Amino acid sequence: MRQWFSKWVGWVRVIAIFGLLCGLMIRIADPPPIAALRNATFDLYHQSKPRDLTPLPVAILDVDDRSIEEIGQWPWPRNRIADLVDNAAALGAVAIGFDIIFAEPDRLSPPQIAADNPDMPDDLAAQLAALQDHDQILAEAFARSRVILGQTTVRTYAGNRIEKRAMADAAHALIGPDPRPHLMTFPDIVQNLPELEASAAGRGMFSTRPDPDGIYRRVPLVMSVQGEIRLGLAAELLRVATGGEPFIVRTNDAGVEGVVLARQLIPTAQDGTVWPYLTPSSQSRYVSATDLLNDRLPQDRLLGHLLLVGTSAIGLEDFRATPLGVPMAGVEIHAQVLENIMSESLLIRPNYTIAIELVTTGILCLLVIVLAPSLAARTMIASSLVLMTGYGAISYYLFHGQRILLDPSFPILATALAIILISTVNYLREERQRREIRSAFGQYVSPDLVDQLSENQSQLTLGGESRQLTLLFSDVRGFTAIAEDFREDPEALTRLMNQFLTILSNAIMEHKGTIDKFMGDAVMAFWNAPLRHDDHAQAACRAALQMIAEVEQFNHARLRAQKRKRVGQRGQASDTRKPWVKVHRLNVGIGINTGQCVVGNMGSKTRFDYTALGDPVNVASRLEGQSRYYGAAIILGYATAEEVKDHFALIELDRVRVVGKEVPETIFALLGDISLRNDARFRQATLCNSEMLAAYRAQNWDRAETLLSELRESVDALDLALDDYLDLYARRLLELRRIPPPDNWDGVFASTQK
Repeated sequence: MRQWFSKWVGWVRVIAIFGLLCGLMIRIADPPPIAALRNATFDLYHQSKPRDLTPLPVAILDVDDRSIEEIGQWPWPRNRIADLVDNAAALGAVAIGFDIIFAEPDRLSPPQIAADNPDMPDDLAAQLAALQDHDQILAEAFARSRVILGQTTVRTYAGNRIEKRAMADAAHALIGPDPRPHLMTFPDIVQNLPELEASAAGRGMFSTRPDPDGIYRRVPLVMSVQGEIRLGLAAELLRVATGGEPFIVRTNDAGVEGVVLARQLIPTAQDGTVWPYLTPSSQSRYVSATDLLNDRLPQDRLLGHLLLVGTSAIGLEDFRATPLGVPMAGVEIHAQVLENIMSESLLIRPNYTIAIELVTTGILCLLVIVLAPSLAARTMIASSLVLMTGYGAISYYLFHGQRILLDPSFPILATALAIILISTVNYLREERQRREIRSAFGQYVSPDLVDQLSENQSQLTLGGESRQLTLLFSDVRGFTAIAEDFREDPEALTRLMNQFLTILSNAIMEHKGTIDKFMGDAVMAFWNAPLRHDDHAQAACRAALQMIAEVEQFNHARLRAQKRKRVGQRGQASDTRKPWVKVHRLNVGIGINTGQCVVGNMGSKTRFDYTALGDPVNVASRLEGQSRYYGAAIILGYATAEEVKDHFALIELDRVRVVGKEVPETIFALLGDISLRNDARFRQATLCNSEMLAAYRAQNWDRAETLLSELRESVDALDLALDDYLDLYARRLLELRRIPPPDNWDGVFASTQK
């Protein structure tokens, strides 16, 4: 059952399916980054195909810069506004909606001027007080026409009054559950003067909220204000213009379905908002207020039109960011909503589109999860591109042809992430298989062993003998990152590793060592078998020093060759230059240990290798791993150090309890040959190091820190590259000061790294 599961299902697919479920839950939660990506996609659609401008009986009476220049600064006296209303009605405007609010009395009204100027002569004040109030003049003009007053809401919570101002009733009916829990909600309202409200034929809200990025993509057709259901300004203007019948809000369990106006169902989102389908701003919609006041308009310009009064003057700052990427006067957005309703051209995002997006995401990702591991890379990439491109094309077709907003971003993003996950797993699997192949075919036998086996073929049997060996393990630090950079050119990685392993092999062979095996980028070798070697520990150390020196030369040679290649390409045409390839520096870590092992042909009757087994082998492998931790290229075990201490430059590093062993091991760094060992400065450095370690193990932290500083100066003078080792003890001393060791502390470091 387990084998069947691994072959046909696999843990990778299980993890991928779990990730898919998490992704679907994230989409349902719809966090801001997901919504922002979706909105950006819809904006791109909108910009690529704006709505075509078609003549409709909608106009904007605009207080523009020219009007302010001719009539005077804003706000104008209310009697001028009354003239606008009367002139518009006289030219045949069906209804007039104000994207302007008249919340305070007109300070330019004659009685108000008299009241605001107590030092005015009494006779002049009496004459002004006797004149008709401008607000009353405006109210009378409203009564003579069909005027819809705009209302707005407070912008801050500080303006949200506890005592709410009463609102006029808005006749409406409900079909279905109460829509208010789903609607855009405003807790307070700013209304016009009571006498103006009383004479108006309708009242509509022009408040809305932008998306988090500040763009106005949706407009509430119906909303909740102080707990009451109200229409937006454009919808209320249309309602009054078509007879003033009550509006109807139709809902279901998911939210609002739409609003019925003029016996027409206008579909909305579940929160009662609509997505305007905008055209670029057009001056053909605008009528300058100064032209209307000065009788400069053609007689039929406003005939039969629904008129919105607003401002586009720069100083009045009534501009809003739009999906088209350019700001637009707020009054023009209301006008375009009105045009969308009249021409049935609103963008549509029904509630079921979310279900379609979730199902599509699931299907696309499941196809990738199920099929990708068994497909070739080219087939997987091609088929995935076809699937994602096809879905994106369907989404754009629905926008272009049906005005339906179907999100392509999340399904495509989720599918791309699934492809990346599966591709990464496939790459790691192939990399593992390549390492296994290199391991199977990359085991080399020394020439000495070949000669011995040729002379005595009886040794090709299972079994072994106990012998003292010196074992060497080496590995490339950071090989995973190097291999990743060669993922597009595995042949180049193979050439690089062959060159590198040749250097290591030659050093081992020159010093009479036996290569046990290659493990990817790692090498295991030993001395004193199959041929005896009296100074096998010294031979292993000489081989290790040669490895480090020749790998360093190899690094420099590759860097120089790369520089020459780049200089040679400078004079070539850009289209003939070869791409620059990064030169990776190869850093080797080596562990050496000496001890009694069993060496011989190990394995089965059908497959066996000449290899060594025993605890010293494991210790040597662990010492190689410690080279990363201590920053020393070559680390020796205690037994090896005792054998070679009179012939090489060694420095004690630590007493370590390596992984898998209870008995601590004293480890040393091999830094050079006899010439460095005999250097007086080096002898002084080793003495200082020994005193530092003694103080450290005696818990004399102050002296240890002092000696550590002196040791750093000596090491720097000799250029021994032991900064990592010194920094390690500096960190340890700080930690031991902060958290003192227990009473039975023996100064042994328990390593957790292999």
